[in-house]
Amino acid sequence: MIRALAFLLAFTTPALAQLRDFSCVGTEQLQEGAVSVEFARGADQLTPAAISSLTPIAEEAKTMLDRNICVLGFAASPEGGAQTASRLAARRARAVATQLSQMGIERDRIRAEARTRGFTTERERRGVDRRAGARVILLPPA
Repeated sequence: MIRALAFLLAFTTPALAQLRDFSCVGTEQLQEGAVSVEFARGADQLTPAAISSLTPIAEEAKTMLDRNICVLGFAASPEGGAQTASRLAARRARAVATQLSQMGIERDRIRAEARTRGFTTERERRGVDRRAGARVILLPPA
């Protein structure tokens, strides 16, 4: 039994959780190739209007296979304390990423992240849409 287990361990390779290596750090500043998705206060479910706002960026991403997508989730300060807002932002980002995947974008091309006020500096926050919701950014080619 121990030999069989040792044999299996010797010939297994770790699964790769994310096949594409890319980062969403600094992508908040990108304006071109970005769309904002609004959510109702405290909500993490996409409305039909929000889904239709994703269609153009999904269609563009389908034709540009060398471009990855960052989905940044945000929650407004009235939506709870820091921990609650962070969880809500993560659920929003995940909902948008799931919808993009259902629209035909390969899941390994999409990275979903929650963003909170402490994540970026004040200088980086200037001019960035941080309303409650999510921001979808089609990254430039690698």
